[in-house]
Amino acid sequence: MTNDDGIGSSGLHALVGAITDMGWTPVVAAPTSDWSGASAALGPLQNPDRVAVDAVDLPGSADVEAHAVEAPPALIVMLAMLGGFGEPPELVVAGVNQGLNTGRSTLYSATVGAVLTAQKFGRPGLALSQVDGRRGDIAQRWSSATEVARPLLAWLVEAARPTVLNVNVPNLRLAEMAGIRQAELAPIGGVRTTIVGRDEGGIHLDLVETDDELPERSDTVLVRSGHVTVSAITGPAVVGGVDLPLDEWWGH
Repeated sequence: MTNDDGIGSSGLHALVGAITDMGWTPVVAAPTSDWSGASAALGPLQNPDRVAVDAVDLPGSADVEAHAVEAPPALIVMLAMLGGFGEPPELVVAGVNQGLNTGRSTLYSATVGAVLTAQKFGRPGLALSQVDGRRGDIAQRWSSATEVARPLLAWLVEAARPTVLNVNVPNLRLAEMAGIRQAELAPIGGVRTTIVGRDEGGIHLDLVETDDELPERSDTVLVRSGHVTVSAITGPAVVGGVDLPLDEWWGH
C-alpha cells in the first residue's frame, strides 16, 4: 500500500483499516511528504545511492508493518518489487487520494503512477481517489471510498492478468451515490490549471473546475453525477495504425 499524499494521510489510514478488516496483511510504504502530481517520477532524491526508510506506527493500525520513505510513490513501488520491504507484494493499492484523478489528470497523478509501475512488474493495482471535501468545506467520507474498494480488490486478485483499475468516488454516503459505471477517460481532468497573475519573480497559478462540455460516458461527468467510476488503464504503449514516413526521414 502506498499513496502520494504522504504517510500521514487520513485516506491512507482509512484504507489500511479496511484492507486489514478483509483479512489481508498489508505492508505500507508511503512517502514522507506530499508527492501529488509527480506521475511515475523516480526522483529527485537527496542521495541517489540510498533511500531513507523509517518504521512508523499508523493511527489505529499499530500492528501493521509501515514505512515512511523519502521517495516518490513510483520508486517506492519499484523498491517493493525488488524486495525492499520483504517479499514482493501480490497487489499494489494506492490511496485513498484526496482529490479526483480523472481524464488527463491520470497522466500527472502519482497515485496512478504507483499502480502503473506495479503493472510493469506484472502485478495488478488499484488507484483509489475521492472528491476532495475541502473544496466545498465538507467532511471527507473516507469510509465510502474504502467500502467501494473492497469488491474491486477481491476481483483484482482473481483476475487473469495484471489489471490496473483507476477508481474515482464521490464524497457522499453510499446510499446517496448513483451507482458504479465503467468509464472512459475524459479528454481533460475535473480541474484545470490557470494562470492568475505574474510578477517579476514568478507565475501565480490556481486550480479551477473544468466547465467544458465533456462526453457523457467520461469519468469526470459520471463522478459529478454521483457515480463511482472504474477505468481499466495501462501505461505507455506504441500507437497502432500510424504509418510513419520513415523513407522520407532517412535519406541515406
